[in-house]
Amino acid sequence: MDDKLDAIFSALSDPTRRAILGRLANGKATVAELADPFALSQPAISKHLKVLEQAGLIRSGREANSRPRVLEPAALKTVADWVADYRRFWDQSFDRLDDYLSKVQGYDND
Repeated sequence: MDDKLDAIFSALSDPTRRAILGRLANGKATVAELADPFALSQPAISKHLKVLEQAGLIRSGREANSRPRVLEPAALKTVADWVADYRRFWDQSFDRLDDYLSKVQGYDND
C-alpha cells in the first residue's frame, strides 16, 4: 500500500499531471487533446502520461486508431481513504479543543 501511495503522490506532485487529471475528470482524451493546452511537446506529455499510468491514476483505451486516456478513480479513492484517516484525527483533535474551550469559557462565566 505504501509503494502505491508513494507512486500516486509522486505523480500528483507535478502541476502538469494534476492539470491532465483535471482534464480527464471531464472525460477521455487523446494525447493530442491533452497536450493542446500546454507549451510542451507530445513526447513530454507522453512522459507525464506514463507516470500517471504507472501510478494507476489513468489507463489507456483503444478506439480505432487512437488510444484515449481515461481517469482511474480507484487510485484517487486510495488517496481519499488515506486522507480520511488523518481527517478523523483532526476532527477528534478539534472536538477535544472545542470541549476544552467550552469548559474554560464556562469557568470564566462564574
